[in-house]
Amino acid sequence: MTAPILELKELDVFYGPIQALKKVSLHINEGETVSLIGSNGAGKSTLLMSIFGQPRAADGQILYQGVDITHKSSHYIASNGIAQSPEGRRVFPDMTVEENLLMGTIPIGDKYAKEDMQRMFELFPRLEERRTQRAMTMSGGEQQMLAIARALMSRPKLLLLDEPSLGLAPIVVKQIFATLRELAKTGMTIFLVEQNANHALRLSDRAYVMVNGEIRMTGSGKELLVNEDVRNAYLGGH
Repeated sequence: MTAPILELKELDVFYGPIQALKKVSLHINEGETVSLIGSNGAGKSTLLMSIFGQPRAADGQILYQGVDITHKSSHYIASNGIAQSPEGRRVFPDMTVEENLLMGTIPIGDKYAKEDMQRMFELFPRLEERRTQRAMTMSGGEQQMLAIARALMSRPKLLLLDEPSLGLAPIVVKQIFATLRELAKTGMTIFLVEQNANHALRLSDRAYVMVNGEIRMTGSGKELLVNEDVRNAYLGGH
């Protein structure tokens, strides 16, 4: 059996004296879409950031394609095929859409920049309309599209998405998740951290539920969608 593309083993992470993650173990297979759901403050974003070593794991292991990357630099991790679209988008506000996309090529160089930028415009037509516009003048939804596209410019083997629906209007959330569904169909491996459990579980092959820094439940997206505890806690009971 092929090893997972990403595996976390008994991961402990602290912020000073406060333990944010407690013995977290999970895995993602190549070509899967896996989501991590949970309440605000459960530790979801911390888990995603710890994959890039910010913060560093105090104990446990992070394996990527079978290689221990627990103590590797963020640059090494990005250069070897993991890209992240961070919470809050964090686009470069004074740069244009094109300039932001070019920043995404830093881990791999700009050899494929022209063709990949065109691919991003096909994936996100709104970005092509805004290509010479500064990111700070764009809507939240457009900035989120830009953040995802910028991550994809590094041709990642694994795409990490941190709260892509946060603060967006429902119609924009639907657009974002429709695009993620198209990406998943191409075989892209996606690890999604998301408060919007309904959208996340419908998109995902498998999912994990995090409570207070611990994994409390796992199953297929379909199984968790109909799980009574999950429905009551994260889906409003319906």
